[in-house]
Amino acid sequence: MQKIIPHLWFDKEAVEAAQWYVNLFEDSGITSITTIPDTPSGDSVTVDFRLAGMRFSAISAGPYFTLNPSISLMVACNDPEEVDRLYDNLSVDGTDLMPLGEYPFSKRYAWIQDKYGLSWQLMLVENKEEHQRIRLNLLFAGEVCGKAEEAIDYYLSVFEGSAKGFVNYYQTGESMDERAKVNYGELNIQGRQFIAMDHGFGGEFTFNEAFSLMILCDSQTEIDYYWDKLSFVPEAEQCGWVKDQFGLSWQIVPRNMSDTLSSGTKEEVKRITEAFLKMKKLDIAVLEKAKLGLDY
Repeated sequence: MQKIIPHLWFDKEAVEAAQWYVNLFEDSGITSITTIPDTPSGDSVTVDFRLAGMRFSAISAGPYFTLNPSISLMVACNDPEEVDRLYDNLSVDGTDLMPLGEYPFSKRYAWIQDKYGLSWQLMLVENKEEHQRIRLNLLFAGEVCGKAEEAIDYYLSVFEGSAKGFVNYYQTGESMDERAKVNYGELNIQGRQFIAMDHGFGGEFTFNEAFSLMILCDSQTEIDYYWDKLSFVPEAEQCGWVKDQFGLSWQIVPRNMSDTLSSGTKEEVKRITEAFLKMKKLDIAVLEKAKLGLDY
């Protein structure tokens, strides 16, 4: 069962973007669409969906955060035609970050930012069975350039059932930014593959709330644990959100939060929303009382 859910923040386009994405991949579809009333952004719309069997969540909640290439989706493709098909679709009204072509690490590759701002790395791989179809790629740039391996090791210590994979380093003179150390590093968190890299050109874009990682917790003890391990910026603590020491945003939430909001009555959703908007760290007992209409 997927523990960490990628979460995308859009101004108004969450449902539109999700519907576009699910049409491009196998084993994909919209799971639920929910309106959360009376948030600081007004009525916000959330959408849960699957891409190639991987769970995602997105929200339309105003123009407060903008997606950038610090986190991209790396797609493993079995043949050049698959790379070209995805490129032809995802590049429409988008931006090439690395043009479609042959590179030393792949015979067919492209890095693009689509029309909604989400970044994709489309890669022909020789042994597709060794790679998950979609992997999250974390690019450490700006002030955290050079900290990719430190992050891998830290997340390894935080998440049980994790393993460090292959790590490759920049050789002397390969990187334009002398702080960059890792040009490719692997981390497996409870069966889900992640990639971490230092930006060889340094880069000024950094992690922000537009792309966060949602941790589904089964108990208050779990929420407390991840909160203590991942919250390093007190002013970022709000409604279950935290930022770690690398600037990456996390949402630490009860596993049933999305289901409760999507299946609850209008009154239940309103009470739950009112309750969690007052919180920093989410309190499962208080949220359950709010759902039942008890004093919370």
